[in-house]
Amino acid sequence: MTSHRPLRIAVLTTLLGATGLAHASPSGAWDWAIAPYLWGISVNTDVNTTTPPVSISNDSQFNDVIDTIDGVFEVHAEGEGDDFGMFADFTFLGLADSDDRRFLRTESDLDARLLEVAGVWAPGTERGHGWNVFGGVRVIDLDYTTVFIPNDPRFAPASIKESDTFTDFMFGARYTWALSDRWSFTLRGDGSFGDTDGTWNASGVAQYRTSNGAWAFGYRYLDADFKRSENTSVSINLYGPEIGYAFRF
Repeated sequence: MTSHRPLRIAVLTTLLGATGLAHASPSGAWDWAIAPYLWGISVNTDVNTTTPPVSISNDSQFNDVIDTIDGVFEVHAEGEGDDFGMFADFTFLGLADSDDRRFLRTESDLDARLLEVAGVWAPGTERGHGWNVFGGVRVIDLDYTTVFIPNDPRFAPASIKESDTFTDFMFGARYTWALSDRWSFTLRGDGSFGDTDGTWNASGVAQYRTSNGAWAFGYRYLDADFKRSENTSVSINLYGPEIGYAFRF
């Protein structure tokens, strides 16, 4: 059986992002930042199973799918010293959707929890500018359920249920350019490997500095591949623009 189901997903989030801590501090003191963000996410999800043979694919845009949010929480905190720093990031994403097709109805639920903890090495001479290299762990806890309900009552419903926790080692780097006294731009890329088949994250963020922090505008893409067993694999892509304000202290 093959079913193509548009899982309509949109996310209105609070994302606390690593936007660079580029302001003067006493030598040895750490800088900290916390930034509430709005992330307009579009989602591509692919689920494949061999028993029963089912393939589900979708590519859903942000403005199509606002009513499917089941719950969202996302927070990031970061500190930076003269040469070293750290960050921790937690994300919860809950999505629920149903869809009526010609021969069946599908009901799907996705709960994903993402935790990242990493240490940062900053070899540059000025905080918040130049290269940063980071390494740590990325933990993804994933619960995914899809129920297939045939319109013909002679056929029994079928379902895919996957629940597991994946722990990866994460490595990455970012570079921040000082464009002017107030403007800067940061590119970040990282990958993680271990229990997943590979997770990739990339973002580009422009910052406009103010007296108390900075406005941030950017775009983020996250690709995660999971193989729960030899029978089932799940691939999730999250992508979209970000906007927020980073409070520094």
